[in-house]
Amino acid sequence: MDIDARQLAVVLAVHNKVISIVVDAQSNNNQQQIITTANSSLTTCAKIRTNCSTRDGLIVPLWRPQIGISTGDKISRAIVYLFALIYLFIGVAIISDRFMAAIEVITSQKREIRKKNPDGTFSVTTVSIWNETVSNLTLMALGSSAPEILLSIIEVVGKNFESGDLGPGTIVGSAAFNLFVIIAICIISIPRGEVRRIRHLRVFFVTTTWSIFAYIWLWAIVAKITPGLIDVVEGTLTFLFFPLTVFSAYIVDTKVGNYLRVRITSQKRVQLNREGQIISEQNEMIDGDFVKDGLRKNTYTQQNETDLLTHDKKNPTGISKSISGAILNQMGDSSHDALWYEQVEQQRRQEFINIWKELRNLHPDYDVKLLNEMAVVEMMNRVPKSRAYYRIQATKRLGGGGNVKRKLLEKLNEPDRTDLDKTQTNDVTSSANITKIRFEPSHYTVLENAGYVTLYIVREGGNMRNSIYVDYSTEDGTATHGQDYVAAEGTLIFYPTETRKQIQIKIIDDEIFEEDEHFTVKLSNIRVKDSQGRLTPGAYDKTVLLSEPTSAIVMVIDDDHSGMFVFEAEEKVVIESDKVVTIKVLRTSGARGRVCVPYSTEDETAKSGKDYQTTMGEVIFENNENEKTIEVPILDHDQYERNETFLLRLGEPVLIEEEREIPLTEEEQRIADLGRPKLGEKHLLRIRIRESKEFKNAVDKALYKANTAIVVGTSTWIEQFKQAFCVKDDEDDDGDADKQQATCKDYMLHFISFFWKFLFAFVPPTSMAGGWACFVVSILIIGVLTAFIGDLATQFGCTIGLTDTMTAIAFVALGTSLPDTFASKVAAEHDKYADSSIGNVNGSNAVNVFLGIGLPWAMSAWYHYFKNTKFVVEKGSLSFSVTLFCSFAAVAILLLMLRRLKCFGGGELGGPFKYRLISSLLFLLLWILYLIFSGLENYCRINV
Repeated sequence: MDIDARQLAVVLAVHNKVISIVVDAQSNNNQQQIITTANSSLTTCAKIRTNCSTRDGLIVPLWRPQIGISTGDKISRAIVYLFALIYLFIGVAIISDRFMAAIEVITSQKREIRKKNPDGTFSVTTVSIWNETVSNLTLMALGSSAPEILLSIIEVVGKNFESGDLGPGTIVGSAAFNLFVIIAICIISIPRGEVRRIRHLRVFFVTTTWSIFAYIWLWAIVAKITPGLIDVVEGTLTFLFFPLTVFSAYIVDTKVGNYLRVRITSQKRVQLNREGQIISEQNEMIDGDFVKDGLRKNTYTQQNETDLLTHDKKNPTGISKSISGAILNQMGDSSHDALWYEQVEQQRRQEFINIWKELRNLHPDYDVKLLNEMAVVEMMNRVPKSRAYYRIQATKRLGGGGNVKRKLLEKLNEPDRTDLDKTQTNDVTSSANITKIRFEPSHYTVLENAGYVTLYIVREGGNMRNSIYVDYSTEDGTATHGQDYVAAEGTLIFYPTETRKQIQIKIIDDEIFEEDEHFTVKLSNIRVKDSQGRLTPGAYDKTVLLSEPTSAIVMVIDDDHSGMFVFEAEEKVVIESDKVVTIKVLRTSGARGRVCVPYSTEDETAKSGKDYQTTMGEVIFENNENEKTIEVPILDHDQYERNETFLLRLGEPVLIEEEREIPLTEEEQRIADLGRPKLGEKHLLRIRIRESKEFKNAVDKALYKANTAIVVGTSTWIEQFKQAFCVKDDEDDDGDADKQQATCKDYMLHFISFFWKFLFAFVPPTSMAGGWACFVVSILIIGVLTAFIGDLATQFGCTIGLTDTMTAIAFVALGTSLPDTFASKVAAEHDKYADSSIGNVNGSNAVNVFLGIGLPWAMSAWYHYFKNTKFVVEKGSLSFSVTLFCSFAAVAILLLMLRRLKCFGGGELGGPFKYRLISSLLFLLLWILYLIFSGLENYCRINV
């Protein structure tokens, strides 16, 4: 019995030992598997490593219970999550409308540059503060990609600075959607027979290089350099690549690109000049731009260069030095940006004027105001527009928001501040309570033999029941009282209801030849007598005053001579829109007899038949007649600036003598010869044709108002609430908005989006703080909505069994990119170039990586560095998605470059329908393959 017990104990001990060994082995094996899994997550299926947790989201709580729910419950929850996501995407699109409007206002700000001219005067040029390339890669890219960027940042912060899959997956998925789907839609959307090319090809190459480098760098730091970890250097460098991208694009677009462009074009022209040949390179393509674009910052125009080259063919060396000097001056001139902007403004003005002329030819019966409005709308349709403008218009198509054309015309018809000030001043001074006394007219001409001259004084405004007393008196000029006229003084009395009085002054006639003379009559000492008989001086009664003119000039014309014939002045300025210039010919120092005065026009800078019509003839002065007029037709060219002159010359006047029955004696003939007509000193008149100030101001105002920042921006909260209640976006009606009613679809979209439109109407208008107030508030709201989207997207993926990566690529990226899709389509259809539609896609992709992934990873890396921990970023599907995207992106860029060849259409967008269709299908195929391969790898159907 004892032996059996001992044997049993031995057996049990051996059994326990064996079990312990097996358990230890199994434990070691499991530990090794855990280590292997940590080192290489590619061997573990992402679906097994579910991202669903039992914790609530950052804002949205978890929908409990999560375990033991039926398939019907899962479907119901998925539908709720899906519609909530869609509604949030609508909200993000609408607040992005406000955000992009703020960006448009900020980037359209201008500053003035003063430049001293050689004559000592200063010219002021208005230039943009923001460079177009810098704004596109910074604020514009941030505006279009703000949801993806903020989603990545919020996800990291919400997970206590631990990595997630939703943010990076959304950024990579959005990049794929932008590059493949948006370009496919833009290619096929171009009207038949039209082509769109990328204008700034150098910038496109730079942003493309940075975009591909961004994803290669992302793959390198996740999978190769420090697999599974992101250290401080990697995170910080990823973020710093963002400003480096902007700076390099700016350098290529301005300094380096301009230097290379000028050097290449100048060398080629100098070489041709040495051979004695002159050619025009206006249409030659250099580095993707026309030569005209290459000269955009030059201090000399292409026409000036041509004049320089043709100046002296026998001295090519001298010409070469002149061109080189021009280049060096251009490269060293700090004001070349101002000159470039001035050239751009001149081009814009000329384009507006051409539009205005075309419209006037089509509608000759329309008035100037209506033509201006039509020209502004047409100019707004033609001018290049930013990505922000198209993004905002795409959002307005979703839920209404006001008629852009109507808003543009309202801005155009707004009175200027100076006009308002003048109106207010006139209202104050023209008060109905003030009585004004003045001469009307203030200049009188009378013949010496007339006997009397009558002057008129009028009374205006105020209390017409009062009597007004005002004194008058004469004052000598060149005419002397007692010899040329009889001095007069006295008091005029305006009795109640009287509005007009007159003064008669006697003129003394003599037989002496003399120059024309003048004297003055002045008003003074105004007094008012009320209904009770009280007489109050005007100094103490502010209800009456002497208004200009308070003096009148009387010109006495001598009638003892046939006269001297002159113009009023030596130069006369005429506005081209007047169509006719009327010139007075004066007869001074006599008015006796009938006189014929010939006249004719002569060219100076103004040419006959081109700027004015040749005019010649003669004017006949009757006896005692002292004034005649000549009319010269002016040809209106509707020029913004015009300064041309021609001459009008008077010929020798001829006295038309009547036949006398009795011949004159010798003495009578001598006296008659002394009185013959003569030309005065001012017998030659220079007529200067100037531009119409009204037309020039209309052009300036139209070009200022035809600004997308003014159209898309808002000035008051009232305007924003009016837009919120607007049902229909009338822009699609092509000017017939008042005739077409909103459809059922319009009302449905309005009611769906009304909550967001009304809520976001509380955002500060873009007119506040230069748009920055709207910018800050909008980005905060986008951040809050993005936090909701992140929570709902995660729970939606958990409900239907999708990982965060696939949820981000297939759903979130699609939702955040749809407004950009519509914006790019509209830009492709309406813009002359492809930059706004696809040229900025690569820039946005690079910014998304460097800012949307670099910033949160840099923050997390530094956070873990100070806590002495490691920031773990599992390779997972990210490295595979990045590798796949880079491969497909290279194929897409190659296809775009091939499409620039003439045989494939000659441009990135449009072209023959066959090639358009094939290209679009290829781009869509790349996106579909990207989704398929990403899904297969994410669920471990493909092991890499």
